[in-house]
Amino acid sequence: MQPEQTAPSPAPSLTEVETHGVERIPDRDRTASPLDLFRLAFGGANTFSTSVLGAFPILFGLSFWQGLAATLLGVLTGALILCPMAVFGPVNGTNNAVSSSAHLGVHGRVIGSFLSLLTAVAFFSISVWSSGDALVGGAHRLFGLERGNLSYAVAYALFAGLVLAVCVYGFRFMLFVNKVAVTSATLLFLLGAIAFAGDFDPSYAGVFTDSADAATEALFWPSFIGAALIVLSNPVSFGAFLGDWSRYIPANTPRRRVIAAAFLSQLATLLPFVFGLATASIIAQQAPEYVDPAAPDFVGGLLAISPGWFFLPVCLLALIGGMSTGTTSLYGTGLDFSSVFPRLSRVRATLLVGVLSIAFIFVGRFGFDLVRSISTFATVIITCTTPWMVVMMLGFYTRRGWYDPEALQVFNRRQSGGRYWFTHGWNWRGMTAWWVSAVVGVLFTDIPGQFVGPLGDLANGVDISLPLSLVVAAVLFLSLLWLFPEPRAVYGPEGARLARTVDVPVPPITGPGAPGAEASLSDPSATFGA
Repeated sequence: MQPEQTAPSPAPSLTEVETHGVERIPDRDRTASPLDLFRLAFGGANTFSTSVLGAFPILFGLSFWQGLAATLLGVLTGALILCPMAVFGPVNGTNNAVSSSAHLGVHGRVIGSFLSLLTAVAFFSISVWSSGDALVGGAHRLFGLERGNLSYAVAYALFAGLVLAVCVYGFRFMLFVNKVAVTSATLLFLLGAIAFAGDFDPSYAGVFTDSADAATEALFWPSFIGAALIVLSNPVSFGAFLGDWSRYIPANTPRRRVIAAAFLSQLATLLPFVFGLATASIIAQQAPEYVDPAAPDFVGGLLAISPGWFFLPVCLLALIGGMSTGTTSLYGTGLDFSSVFPRLSRVRATLLVGVLSIAFIFVGRFGFDLVRSISTFATVIITCTTPWMVVMMLGFYTRRGWYDPEALQVFNRRQSGGRYWFTHGWNWRGMTAWWVSAVVGVLFTDIPGQFVGPLGDLANGVDISLPLSLVVAAVLFLSLLWLFPEPRAVYGPEGARLARTVDVPVPPITGPGAPGAEASLSDPSATFGA
C-alpha cells in the first residue's frame, strides 16, 4: 500500500533544536534529498582524520603504488558493503538500529545501538585527536605556542565542545555544517595538492623492495590486507548511521538514487585518502622519524614538510573536517540512546555520549598508544559491524523490502508484542548469525604489530577475518531462516524470498499507547519507490 503523500512542512531554522527522536519521521517533515545524504556521508569523511587513516599503508611499510592499490580495494569494497544500508531510512522513517528490530527482534535492536556507540566513540576520537594535534602544531609553527600536554588538552576540550554543540542543535544544523565542509575541505585538499606537488615522488618504494630480507618479504600480504582493512573501516563505520540521515528522505524516492548517493559519497573519499597517502610518502622520505612504527606522528610530519604558507590552510582543514566527522559520528548515537534510555531526551543522550567520548579521548591520547588504539578500534568496528550489516541486507531482501513501521517502535514505546516480538523480543536466528560471524572475525583477525586473534596465524599471517565473517554471516543466516521458519506475518503481502515461513498468531502489542499501535497490525504500510 502506497502511503498517502502530504505536502512537506517548511524546513525549521538552523538554530531550532531538533525535537525528533527515533520515532517515525512524518511524511510532511521529510524534506531531505539523496544529495543531502551524499553531502552528509561525504562531508563526514572528507576530513583530516580520513587523511590520517590514508597514511596507514605507508606506516605499514607499503610503497605509494602498493598503498594506492590497498586504498582502492578498501574504499570500493567498503562502499559496496555500505550502500544498501541507506534504504532503511526512507522505508521506515527511523534509524537503522530501530529498523534492525525486524531481523534481530524488539530487544535485539540494542546490538545496533551498541555498534553505533562503538563507532561514534572511535571516529569522534579520531577527529578530535587529529584536528586537535593539527591545530596545536599549526599554532606552534605560526605563533610559537608551546606543544605541551596542557595545550593539547585545551585544544581537545574546545574542539569536542564545539562538535557537541552542533549535535545538540540537530539534523538541520549538522546538514548546514556539512554543506560548508564539503566545499571548503575539498578546496583545501586541492590546495594541498599544489603545496606538495613539487615534493611528491610516486616512486616511493616502502620497505618491501627487491633487496628486502625474507622476514620482511613475508610481511607484505599481511601488511597489504591490514592496510586495506584500516581503509575499509571508514565506509563500514557509516553502516549504523546512514538511517539517521536518510530517514528524512521521502519514502517514494527511488531506491537506486539513495543507494547511488551512499556509494558515490564513499568513492569521493578517495580525495582525503590519497592526500594522506601521498603526504605520508613524502614524510617517509623527508622526515622519516615521523613514520617510525614505534612512535608514528602523521600530523607532526605533515607540518614539518609543509611550506610556511600552508600552515593556516592545514589548521582550517583540521577545524572544518574535524567538525564534519565529529558531528556525523556523535549525532546518531545520541539519537539512538535516547530510545535505549527512556529518561533521556535526544539532547540529554547526546550530551551523555559526548561526555563519555571526551573522557575516552583524554585517556586514549595521554594514557595509551594512539596509533594502536585507532587500528584496534577500526578492526573491532569491521569485525562486529559488517556481519550485522549482512543480516540487515539479507533480511531486507528476504522480506522484499516490506516492514511494519509501528511494530518497529515497540521497544522505544516500552511496549511488548507485535510482529517482531519473536521469542521474548529476540530473533535468535539473526542474533546467532551476527554473534557467531563476529566471533569468527575476531578469532581470525591479524594486523601485524597491532592485533592478532587466536587463529590469526592460520592463513600465514594474512588477515582473512572480513571475507570469512561475511560468508559465515550470509550462509548461517539464510540457513537458519530455511531450517527454522519465521512467522508468516513478518513478510507482508507478497510473502518470503529465499526463506520458508510458518503461520503463527501475532502476539498483541501491550503497554503504553498499545491500542493505537495494535490497530496498525491490520493495515501496515511501508512502501518504497522502485
